[in-house]
Amino acid sequence: MKTNELRLAASAAACTLVFLFSIPAYSQAPFYQGKSITLLHGRAPGGSGDYRVRAVLPFLQKYIPGNPTFVHEYMDGVGGRKAAIHIFTISRTDGLVIGNVGGGVVANAVLGEPGVQYDLDKLPFVGSPYSATHYVFATRRELGLTHLDKLRAASGIRIGAQSVGHTNYTIGRIFAALLGLKDSKYVTGYSIPERDVALLRGEIDAIANTDDFYARNPEWIDKKLVDFHVVMEIPKGLKHPLFSHLADIETFAKTERGRKVLSLFRLFRLSGSPFILPPATQKDRAEIIKEAIRKSFKDPEFVKEYRKVVGEDATPLLPEENERAIRELARDPETIELFKKFAGAGPLPPL
Repeated sequence: MKTNELRLAASAAACTLVFLFSIPAYSQAPFYQGKSITLLHGRAPGGSGDYRVRAVLPFLQKYIPGNPTFVHEYMDGVGGRKAAIHIFTISRTDGLVIGNVGGGVVANAVLGEPGVQYDLDKLPFVGSPYSATHYVFATRRELGLTHLDKLRAASGIRIGAQSVGHTNYTIGRIFAALLGLKDSKYVTGYSIPERDVALLRGEIDAIANTDDFYARNPEWIDKKLVDFHVVMEIPKGLKHPLFSHLADIETFAKTERGRKVLSLFRLFRLSGSPFILPPATQKDRAEIIKEAIRKSFKDPEFVKEYRKVVGEDATPLLPEENERAIRELARDPETIELFKKFAGAGPLPPL
């Protein structure tokens, strides 16, 4: 009898201990409750990158336990490099700083551009709301280059872009080289709206641009003001309803070096507008943020909100996909040097 009583007493004591020690675990407030997260933008406010981030934030706030608030800070400069350096070098471990930068941060590091003071392989990339896109090569309808054969037979085509080294400048030169355009010229110094106007005014003859031009200039297609010749699909194989009839530029890459340059450009561009964390961020906090990003991108309401705020469809890259895209970047010196020539101001290298 005493033995049974002792067993019952021990069991009761154990249950009491379990109950007592369980209370704090269940009543403990989430870490992020009542806190603010600084969102550091590697850009000036008001552009498309800013809108993309703002479309995501209500959902991050929803899915991060504790529903923290967000404080926006903008650190424009050198294509997002300034912000990336800041994120990489700060010693914050608490998970209260998240960065968002342009894909140029990835390209600058791989290409070994001066002033890159961050290690791409140590900088946590945790997802992007924007990855897939299509680049098209277009000419002004008044030129009469209604077929690709006419374009390739023309000479002295003036291709407009923002600046030497800009993504649109680089892909324009890659298009020109693969299509074998004769004596192509490159006119820079435009903003995107200025370049669009310059095309229709006849100051330039052609542009290479992502498919978001349609949101700015629907009349280009509706009124047939321009001719479209080739498309670059990112990722490869992703068709665009307006341009599925166009040949992919990959079909003109007849050499291994040409295919490698295209692959590198695709992977640079696939990074989109990635969220990044300080490398010292505690693993559990980093995982909370990654999981919130996963849930945000999978939320059907996010798709609607993104379309409303940004004016385009979301093409999210999940954290693990973002990390894989960085790992798969070509790092061989020959391809990198060739790519840098296309981004530079010198003569077009052969492909």
